[in-house]
Amino acid sequence: MAIEDTKNLKKFLSVFPAEIQQTVLGLREFIWELYPQCNELIYDNYNALAFGWSPTERQGHTFCSIAIGRTSHNIHFGFYWGSEISDPESKLLGEGNQYRYVLVKDESDFPKEYIKKLVKETYANSLAKVKDKTELVKGRTIVKSISEKKRERPPKKSIKIKKR
Repeated sequence: MAIEDTKNLKKFLSVFPAEIQQTVLGLREFIWELYPQCNELIYDNYNALAFGWSPTERQGHTFCSIAIGRTSHNIHFGFYWGSEISDPESKLLGEGNQYRYVLVKDESDFPKEYIKKLVKETYANSLAKVKDKTELVKGRTIVKSISEKKRERPPKKSIKIKKR
């Protein structure tokens, strides 16, 4: 049912250009096809729209996510526990203690086969973190937070030409 549940997500995505929406929805479909038994957790935050997949309703069990920056419009396909998985081709960005990601310009540059391997590993890692198996909930889309205030993309500066 959750892959069809796009009403809220499309509303949140509506502030982004059409090509960003298309890329993001394609990435979403990619994960839903691989992990239909998981839950999509949506966070419409101040700095970004982010949504990820988890075997439970808890953010701490999220195994992969998509985030779109409100001002940069950068698309991250990320791994919540990315520092704990292998990255044999060194494609993941990020140097923090936890999160790793790939920057996605469009679907054609997204390394699907490589990411499938990483998602499989991070999904197993996520399941191992679920101590209480009664928390496992299947196939739901859940809006976890909506920030009242959103960061806005600054208007493009016009260049003034000085006359001599």
